[in-house]
Amino acid sequence: FTKVVLMISFLSFFSLKAQEITLKEGDKAPDFSLQTDEGNTVKLSDFEGKANIILYFYPKDKTPGCTKEACNFRDNIEKFNELGTKVLGVSVDDVDSHKSFKEKDNLNFTLLADPEKKVTKEYGVLNKFGVASRVTFVIDKQGVIKKIYEKVNPASNYKELLDYLKTM
Repeated sequence: FTKVVLMISFLSFFSLKAQEITLKEGDKAPDFSLQTDEGNTVKLSDFEGKANIILYFYPKDKTPGCTKEACNFRDNIEKFNELGTKVLGVSVDDVDSHKSFKEKDNLNFTLLADPEKKVTKEYGVLNKFGVASRVTFVIDKQGVIKKIYEKVNPASNYKELLDYLKTM
């Protein structure tokens, strides 16, 4: 019984939301400025007119689901690049944590640190435990949110995203 309660608590940690996503498909994506895993600053608006964006929020560096999701992006990054799309991962972990995660799993895309939780809140994905819920936004070259995936399966979301990008 104790194991069941612990498992339910663990799963709840990654799914409970304190707020609802108020952004909708068709909305202009809120601009932001965050530090990368390399300590550089990136703005969402830096990509306008240049690339579509997969902006994926995830709970925690180096956890099983987050590692699975990140490695799927890593293994398919060329397919995203061919579709004119950059992948940006966001969590409330700090730059050092992202750098370690990226090095450990040979990630080949940018991780953005949001330790103040400003962007995570602005996008409506901060859960009750103070980490990001697993939500993915597809943003076009004009900065418009084209698709929001709220119920993300870390093992298969990359496939859904690639299929969707082919229709854009």
